[in-house]
Amino acid sequence: MSHTVITTTTTNTRTSGDGVLNVGYCFTIPGLLKIGQMVALLIAFLCVYCARGWPSWAAFQYFEVVTLWFLIALVIFFLMHLFRLQGKMPCINWPLTEFFHYSVGTVLIFIASIVAAVKAGGVSALVAASVLGFIATFLMAVSLWTSYSVTCGAHQTGAAV
Repeated sequence: MSHTVITTTTTNTRTSGDGVLNVGYCFTIPGLLKIGQMVALLIAFLCVYCARGWPSWAAFQYFEVVTLWFLIALVIFFLMHLFRLQGKMPCINWPLTEFFHYSVGTVLIFIASIVAAVKAGGVSALVAASVLGFIATFLMAVSLWTSYSVTCGAHQTGAAV
């Protein structure tokens, strides 16, 4: 009488998507947009912060507050994606939250950049800050568009038409 013995071997391997850190997010379109926005806002803030001889104190105080506020918010959203924290807080609608952040940020940074461009008075650091503000506005508008397509785009339902 012959017997057949079958042995199976199971190995546990971790893929890059299983870890705590989602490094792959940095190379996606939304991740690259967030990195670009953070860099533009940080440099714009530093240009205004380090500039001397502001021609209009109130205008550049507003610019500093807006750029710093949305820089901090972008860092928080970036870290949320990087460490996959959205799944740990399902009570918050994250796509809608980011859509709201981008819609308000796009408008306020655009206004701050216009005010900074008008009030720069030929100070090169302030002109550079306003240009970087416009670049951040453009990047936030692109992020707004992509988050709109995720949040408010066509959703499939199970109903037949």
